[in-house]
Amino acid sequence: MSELNAAKIVVMGAGAVGSFFGGMLSRAGNDVTLIARPQHVSAIRARGLYMDCLSFQEYVAIQASPDIKEIAQADLVLFCVKSPDTQQTIESIAPYLKADATILSLQNGVDNCERIRAVVSHAVFPAVVYVATMMAGPGQLKHNGRGELVIGQWEDRARRPDADRVKLERIAQLFEQAAVPCQVSDDVRKELWFKFLINCSYNAISAIGQIEYGKMIQVEAIQSLIQQLADEVLAVAAKEQVHITRDQATAVNEMIARTMAGQRSSTAQDLARKKSTEIDFLNGLVVAKGERYGIATPANQSVYALVKMIERFSI
Repeated sequence: MSELNAAKIVVMGAGAVGSFFGGMLSRAGNDVTLIARPQHVSAIRARGLYMDCLSFQEYVAIQASPDIKEIAQADLVLFCVKSPDTQQTIESIAPYLKADATILSLQNGVDNCERIRAVVSHAVFPAVVYVATMMAGPGQLKHNGRGELVIGQWEDRARRPDADRVKLERIAQLFEQAAVPCQVSDDVRKELWFKFLINCSYNAISAIGQIEYGKMIQVEAIQSLIQQLADEVLAVAAKEQVHITRDQATAVNEMIARTMAGQRSSTAQDLARKKSTEIDFLNGLVVAKGERYGIATPANQSVYALVKMIERFSI
């Protein structure tokens, strides 16, 4: 990646998450381009990106384009497309990527980096994203809470090149200077599974009920369901050599309900807009891995089936 202060950043798939982090980086003076849908791009080109955040509300000047060829200028790619679109998108942009471009995957799920690396030889790092955002309209971002990242190298520590650690530290510094807390983790794989557990515990329920996290947990039966979903994820994670205790899982799930009480899941937002969801890469992945390992996953199977039904008959 080029020198930190001169890095050209391109956000691939700038929806709510990509627009938030891209907007924060641009607001701090970085050279950022959002690659997004034409309607979103037109609004940004006309007025800037409106960021309705907890700490500020303003129009942020930022470049935007619907053309994926803009990726050719990127030193750092924030890869923010939905998990079902990973394969097609990385294959589409691969011919345009600089040889030394770095890709940071800001996506839900635990297998996107593997799928990206199967297509390109570039440095690809996962980012664990904790932010509550939504698009309030074309060119309008609503921030409901948090806004931090955990990044790192997927492979075992003993095999990590020093150069990768330097890149990660530079990326973290870039975000920190833009008022985005960013931690470089020595075990980002475990951090990804923590976030995956949260997604599998909350997203489908929020989507089925079109309900905010804080309201969900006011129902005792839903609290029990969240615990059942989490327990199944933990059983699968253990088979994947990721060890998270039940107490740790309960603590992180309770924290999300407190810190993102007003948030509806991305899955809920997708269904509300009559769009396909990432459920195959969340609860659906738990079900698939459970079948592979001989682990029963009835709670995940139930919410997965319900979201798939809603997808089929409402989209």
